[in-house]
Amino acid sequence: MTEKQKAMRDVQERGFAAFDASLYLDSHPDDEAAVQYFRTVCKKHQQAQDIYQKHFGPLTRQNAGAEGRWNWVDDPWPWEV
Repeated sequence: MTEKQKAMRDVQERGFAAFDASLYLDSHPDDEAAVQYFRTVCKKHQQAQDIYQKHFGPLTRQNAGAEGRWNWVDDPWPWEV
C-alpha cells in the first residue's frame, strides 16, 4: 500500500467512525461519553484530512485552489487512489 493509499484509508476510517458515532447520538443524545467520543473522532478526522491534503491535494472543492492554482481537476481523483 502506498503512502497516499494509507493516508486515504486513514481519512476514510476516521470519517466512518465519526459518522457512526453521529448515528448513535441520534438515538442517544444524552450520552455524554458518546458526545466526547464524537468530538474526538471528528478532530482526528479533520487531522487526517489536513495531512492528506497537505501531501496529496484537495479532497473537496472547498479546499482546492489554496496554492493559487485550481488543483481540483488534477489526476488521479482522491477516490481513485
